Amino acid sequence: MKERVEKMNREMEKEYLETNPEPVSEREDRTNLQEDTENTSGNSAQSDNMSDDAKTEETADDSPSNDGGAPENKNAEDASAEEKYARLNDAHLRLMAEFDNFRKRTLREKADLIKSGGATVLTNLLPVVDDFERALGTLNATENITSVVEGVKLIYDKFIGYLSQQGVKTIDAVGQPFDTELFEAIAAIPAPDETMKGKVIDCVQTGYMLYDKVLRHAKVVVGE
Repeated sequence: MKERVEKMNREMEKEYLETNPEPVSEREDRTNLQEDTENTSGNSAQSDNMSDDAKTEETADDSPSNDGGAPENKNAEDASAEEKYARLNDAHLRLMAEFDNFRKRTLREKADLIKSGGATVLTNLLPVVDDFERALGTLNATENITSVVEGVKLIYDKFIGYLSQQGVKTIDAVGQPFDTELFEAIAAIPAPDETMKGKVIDCVQTGYMLYDKVLRHAKVVVGE
């Protein structure tokens, strides 16, 4: 664009000189002035270009490099994620192993408790068995039935006392209102009086409870 403007100026000046000739000295002065102006303009443009190139280089040097930064950040994030995954996976595996060991230990302790509990119950029943053996030996050697009956009753009371210590108690049945939660009716007979209707008249088989749970329902006869 600049060259075209200068070319047009030269052509206009040439036409003007052809139309209006001027002295040689003035022409030379004008020519020299024009050349100086062109040289000055060229040097200024070259200086501006050099300054722009320097600024571009400085800007390029000062600006952060994005070629290597982004991959480095991405690699760092990937490494951090892998490390976090490995740490969580290790903790998960350790927790599973600890829980499995806890489950096995609990089952083993439960089984041992059941075995030891049964052993304790049976050990405490052995004195009752000893008493029965002595009672049977007495039956063959004595003719006093009363003493034998008293001995058997003592053994029975001893056994019931042991059951009470273990939380086992008998269910009172005779005279109680019939309750399907406690009793099992095996027969129904006419009540001897009005007050015994719907109540237990006789107990055929004693029922037992362990604390608040029924171990065995009592088999009873109900009045109607």
